[in-house]
Amino acid sequence: MPQSHPTPALTLTPAGPALAPSYREPRPSTNPYLRLFALPGTRAFTLGNLIARLPMGMFSVSAVIMIASAYGSYALAGAVTATGLAATAVVAPRTARLVDRYGQARIAVPATALAALGSLALLLCVHSEAPAWSLFVAYAATATTPNTGGMSRARWAHLFRNDPRSLHTANAFEQAADELCFMLGPVLAAFLCSALFPEAGTLIGAILLLTGVLLFAAQRSTEPPVAPRTTATSGSLLRAPGMAPLLGVFLATGAVFGAMEVVTLAHVDGPVAGPVLALQAAGSCAAGLLFGRARRTARLHTCLAAMTVLMVLPLIGASTGSLLALAGGLLVAGMATAPTMVTGMALIQGLTPAGRLNEGMTLAVTALLGGVAAGSATGGWTAEHAPTTTYGFLVPAMAAGLALVLALAMVRCSATGMTKARRSS
Repeated sequence: MPQSHPTPALTLTPAGPALAPSYREPRPSTNPYLRLFALPGTRAFTLGNLIARLPMGMFSVSAVIMIASAYGSYALAGAVTATGLAATAVVAPRTARLVDRYGQARIAVPATALAALGSLALLLCVHSEAPAWSLFVAYAATATTPNTGGMSRARWAHLFRNDPRSLHTANAFEQAADELCFMLGPVLAAFLCSALFPEAGTLIGAILLLTGVLLFAAQRSTEPPVAPRTTATSGSLLRAPGMAPLLGVFLATGAVFGAMEVVTLAHVDGPVAGPVLALQAAGSCAAGLLFGRARRTARLHTCLAAMTVLMVLPLIGASTGSLLALAGGLLVAGMATAPTMVTGMALIQGLTPAGRLNEGMTLAVTALLGGVAAGSATGGWTAEHAPTTTYGFLVPAMAAGLALVLALAMVRCSATGMTKARRSS
């Protein structure tokens, strides 16, 4: 009779996930994503993180609809959301630094509670038609929202720090989740605000954010340990070699996303604008999942070169006057987004000390948000002042080209520095 073997058990050891010593290592799964969620606790923290991350795509749209409905001014709505973005750029890195220093659960929960209170305060101010200045103050309080995507990536980096292939798959999954949430969030927000009441998107978004973070923080077994205070965990990360140039690349890449969104909305200008724009995120989500299954990674400048080429497709589609051609161009162009972001985030992780991963990834997100703001302003100005809105699609293509130039310059400077170091030694 064949000899039976006990089922192997996975345990979390100080060196990372491993099999109990008394069992043989099982045959690896053919699906790399199944390996991720075979570890205890990963499904629970992923579920909580997805619930918390969905409102990230809801809040801005909900605020614009809610404020414009009550005050009749899209200018005021845009100014309030822009103020919130600026406040987030200042506060988010500091929140992330506290998360790294004291732990995810200890900081993320109170920070989220404060952000949720800010959203509720904004809702009450709008409902009572309070003075305009109160809207700015209330929305600025939401800047304490922790970078939930960064915290999730930090957990994967801790669990798979000795398994680069699985970490690559995890980063690809996280990027696909980002795209999915930012694709569904605005649609859900618009539906709630129109089907229920104008404040519904903000209210439900705050509830989802707090619920998701509580569920995420409760999974303590997968939380990265707090690193002891050393010279590596103090000082500005901007001084880390290669960090500032890489953030410049993220800034230019964010301009691609911001410009494409505004230009597409201006060009389509109708109820189908949202679904057409969502195709870019859909293409990125699909490409991210496929990229996570790839056995080989890519270089950042290679991904940016592909993005620069593919960003020309929406311009070509718009110039034909066909909505289907534009939609197809956005779908294909979006396929360069996830590989670029996954590769860039992997570089951020490589440049950041292990005890400051949340701060490093939050700096990258902050650079992206700054680029989104700049791209939105430039794309909107071009779409409004150019002879036709089609010219606006030049902006994201040029921004992608700028990101590629910056990445190539970064590679060249790095190679020059290594050559000088070898000569001096």
